[in-house]
Amino acid sequence: MSTAVIDADDVMEPTLQSILDQRSLRWIFVGGKGGVGKTTTSCSLAIQLAKARRSVLLISTDPAHNLSDAFAQKFGKDARLIDGFTNLSAMEIDPSAGLQDMLAGMGEGGEQGGAGGGGGGGGGGGMNSMVQDLAFSIPGIDEAMSFAEVLKQVKSLSYETIVFDTAPTGHTLRFLQFPSVLEKALAKISQLSEQYGPLLSGLMGSAGGALPNGQSLTGMIAQLESLRQTISEVNAQFKDDALTTFVCVCIPEFLSLYETERMIQELASYHIDTHCIVVNQLLYPRKGSSCEQCGSRRRMQKKYLDQIEELYDDFNVVKMPLLVEEVRGKEKLEKFSDMLIHQYVPPDVQDDEELD
Repeated sequence: MSTAVIDADDVMEPTLQSILDQRSLRWIFVGGKGGVGKTTTSCSLAIQLAKARRSVLLISTDPAHNLSDAFAQKFGKDARLIDGFTNLSAMEIDPSAGLQDMLAGMGEGGEQGGAGGGGGGGGGGGMNSMVQDLAFSIPGIDEAMSFAEVLKQVKSLSYETIVFDTAPTGHTLRFLQFPSVLEKALAKISQLSEQYGPLLSGLMGSAGGALPNGQSLTGMIAQLESLRQTISEVNAQFKDDALTTFVCVCIPEFLSLYETERMIQELASYHIDTHCIVVNQLLYPRKGSSCEQCGSRRRMQKKYLDQIEELYDDFNVVKMPLLVEEVRGKEKLEKFSDMLIHQYVPPDVQDDEELD
């Protein structure tokens, strides 16, 4: 068959090379069910991207925070260069800390004023309490503010590509909704502030129309509006398949396949591109093997692998072997990452007919 008549877009290679080749990509999410190898995959993909990009940032939004374990190096909420790399950094964020951090600037003075019982502090504290009550009343706002904090840091650091090692499926889908949640919430806060701003300023009494930290109500609204514009901009980027894609990670088992299908459908409803699936922990029994469990397990895996290939024939489906040791540390991650780009060919493996 002449390759000249085959559209390159119709040939879905079983690797993640297409992600490396798409230079316009800025946001890459890696996610799936818990325990399927998301962190190993995201770390490995980031390593490959670092070979082809000026600068790469790897961010964990999973409360379990496995990046430190994967690279055997401690990471925190600030980006830190990964040992052995000059253009690959990592950070781990706490999804539950975002809103408190944001309100700290508005609230620390208010709490002190409230404790002192002074008229000015009490007015400011009352205002701060109203802001907090309003903020915490928005569903999902806590994690959403964490997301906003990450975006703020990422924008200021100017990395060429950002890879997200996400939490298990349900948390990930909520995470990807946050730009829309935040945009609507901040727009509502701005609207309420415009309507009731003069009244709220009056309630501050002797605080002179200022929040406890000296910031004016107008200044706070301007800050929220600036944040809303940032979120709106990123929300648009997430829905642009030239800028954003999602890599699904699974194993060849029923529950994992089910969650992958659910996730792909929801990603489509959010207009977020996904066209790559990494199937981890594939077993390849050697020729002449008498291991009954290995043969049985391979038959089960083959059934689900066939379903994956049938369901996602327009996806890059990457098949990764079950390894005999943990993928931990720079050297092992680099070896694993090579298999994401160069198709793994198992040596001396039993034919599928032998397993039947």
